[in-house]
Amino acid sequence: MGTGGRGGLRPGKGSPEGVTAGKGNPEEVSATPPAASASFQYRCIECNQEAKELYRDYNHGVLKITICKSCQKPVDKYIEYDPVIILINAILCKAQAYRHILFNTKINMHGKLCIFCLLCEAYLRWWQLQDSSQNTDPDDFIRYAKEWDFYRMFAIASLEQAAFFIGIFTFLWIEGTIATKKNPNFVLLLKALLLSSYGKLLLIPAVIWEHEYTPLCLRLIKLFVLTSNFQAIRVTLNTRRKLSFSAIVCGLLAESAMVHFFRRMEWDVGSDCAGYKSQDF
Repeated sequence: MGTGGRGGLRPGKGSPEGVTAGKGNPEEVSATPPAASASFQYRCIECNQEAKELYRDYNHGVLKITICKSCQKPVDKYIEYDPVIILINAILCKAQAYRHILFNTKINMHGKLCIFCLLCEAYLRWWQLQDSSQNTDPDDFIRYAKEWDFYRMFAIASLEQAAFFIGIFTFLWIEGTIATKKNPNFVLLLKALLLSSYGKLLLIPAVIWEHEYTPLCLRLIKLFVLTSNFQAIRVTLNTRRKLSFSAIVCGLLAESAMVHFFRRMEWDVGSDCAGYKSQDF
């Protein structure tokens, strides 16, 4: 893995603009942008040690992955991997894949992914609100009422997720994990939590291809999302498993409190995995 086996690495992995000329050696091209040459921009996916560059280009297509000075392993072997392989490793919740995605890539889709995941969850809740004997009345009022139910489910799902994140951040703030002033741990952790919630996209296929095991599938999807959030916290903050698990539990407690509040207000929050009922069309 020392020398790249392909003609070139994917752009954006070594640096946002590709490779730039290195200093002191005219035949050597560094993977670090000039603006970041004095700072540590990347992380070793094995030991989480900071690194200035991911690879170095020695011209004529000779590429060499940077070796970490701490663990003596490649800083980021995933820069040569196909995106599908990286996605599979992320689904398997491998810490190395999470470090590659969170620290060594430029991903700016956190907001879009969050909205899309909330839409999926809102659709599941809205679909569960519909009676099995659906009203076939073509009256516009009925259709508009159902449409507003979907918007209401989206708002409720957003508030519940916000409560989940607030519970996590409150616990970590009390523990002093994200209270440091030097590193923007708050923003980085928020992005990590948003990205690690991608498992909610599986809610739509689980509902479309409905079968007798759909309730179990929904529970497994919920467990997968929580596991991904747990790994995102552990990787981002480089903390212990016990602390990450406690943060997830606090987030779930805050989310449950929000659900309880909605029910006390007699607001129908839709069905969750436990309340799923099969519908016949």
